Amino acid sequence: MLAGAASVTTLPVAVYLTRFSDTYDLVHAGFAIPIAVAFGIAALALARSARRQASFALAPRSPALATAGRVLGIIGICMATAALVALGVYGLLEYVGSRD
Repeated sequence: MLAGAASVTTLPVAVYLTRFSDTYDLVHAGFAIPIAVAFGIAALALARSARRQASFALAPRSPALATAGRVLGIIGICMATAALVALGVYGLLEYVGSRD
């Protein structure tokens, strides 16, 4: 679940930190996209492992934390994908605007 939470919070923290720096712009927050994806993939892998271990346990356990980590990992990957699309549209608009 911790990796999923890190995946979800990576991009908002990167965007928030742009407010306090003169050299770190909003476009530079795009460098956090691969980090968010990596945390999301790690959350999915860890959630799968935790569910598998819970299924083999003798005492039945609720895989609630694994499910929460999986959901947070998926949300983090979706946020990173949306940020990547936004960065691509921004780059396209900058390219089209600079041609004039």
